[in-house]
Amino acid sequence: MTPYLSRIERPRGLAMKIVYRLARRQFGKVPPPLAVFMARMPLAFGTFFGKAGSLEKKLMLPPRVRMLVRDQAALLNGCGFCQDSDRWFALRESSEVSVLLDALPAYRTSVLFTDGERAALNYATELIRDKRIQPDTMDRLRLHFSEREICELA
Repeated sequence: MTPYLSRIERPRGLAMKIVYRLARRQFGKVPPPLAVFMARMPLAFGTFFGKAGSLEKKLMLPPRVRMLVRDQAALLNGCGFCQDSDRWFALRESSEVSVLLDALPAYRTSVLFTDGERAALNYATELIRDKRIQPDTMDRLRLHFSEREICELA
């Protein structure tokens, strides 16, 4: 299948050339989101990543829950790049994380997950698959998270 937007192998501008070089050093190649989207809109993506990084520091949601929900979203949306990058960032923090990420498809029954994590993962799953949340899912979520943390999950 031919992609609608092809990769840009030789970016214009010094900043993008530096980004490509760093990506090749870090990952061995330039990841598709960089070569397809960021190469076409470098300022927009640079601004987005800067804002996302500063927002991340202000979140109250536990980091483990954030990591699990992000990976669940990537899994449900079928984004292999997102899964790989989530795992890479998570493994930088702790090598024990890989067991959790491997068990994610069975989170409903696995003893590795807390009730709060299951509630957050159910919430994310319903939001992505159904585009709405069941009342009982919201009730379980409220047992473990504040209203602000629930907003952060969304």
